[in-house]
Amino acid sequence: MLRFDILTVFPEMFDSPLSSGVVGKALKNKIIDVQCLDLRRFASDQHKSVDDYPFGGGGGMILKPEPIFGAVDHLIQNSDLKPSDSIILLSPQGRKLDQKKAEDLAKHDRMVLICGRYDGVDERVVKHLVTEEVSIGDYVISGGELAAMVLIDALTRLQQNVLGSAESIEDDSHTSGLLQFPQYTRPSVFREWEVPEVLLSGNHEEIKNFRDAESIKRTLERRPDLLQGTDSN
Repeated sequence: MLRFDILTVFPEMFDSPLSSGVVGKALKNKIIDVQCLDLRRFASDQHKSVDDYPFGGGGGMILKPEPIFGAVDHLIQNSDLKPSDSIILLSPQGRKLDQKKAEDLAKHDRMVLICGRYDGVDERVVKHLVTEEVSIGDYVISGGELAAMVLIDALTRLQQNVLGSAESIEDDSHTSGLLQFPQYTRPSVFREWEVPEVLLSGNHEEIKNFRDAESIKRTLERRPDLLQGTDSN
């Protein structure tokens, strides 16, 4: 079982995403486990403050170190969190999440996900607690909660027995280093648009060759950067 411990100021944001689709199925079947910890539980003042103004001035607020360290200490003392377990900060400054990174992370048994908020996180969290930072793309969103959901979904679908067929993963865009070939389903003719004849032929070798060629063509047109280092012959 892969366990995620999410440290967040807004645990309620995870209610719907965790109850639906592939992730909801994996939770129900105990393939993964997700626990949310409200950082305000570990605030040190009566107002349950989790952020403060940055030293040196500047706009925005910074997540304080005490609630985050306190939440991790709680996990160590009460849920067998080990020093070897990953503590990941969702941050626009982190390594960009790609399929290879997802596959590496999916091998873990447990990880803590810290959802950044406001204008950032106190650097002492990054230097002395976090094992790595992960970004879902070169853009800024309001907080790490949505990024954590993306990461959980990407890792969950790679767990054994989550998807109905291993081919579903193997054929995915980026898994092979290429974008996925175009897909069709019934009806074979819709508004005078026909499905490519080769897909109706039943000839598995010709279908595979067609899909391979279309995958390379689509990647060349849309994401030529992915073809660097890929043997397209």
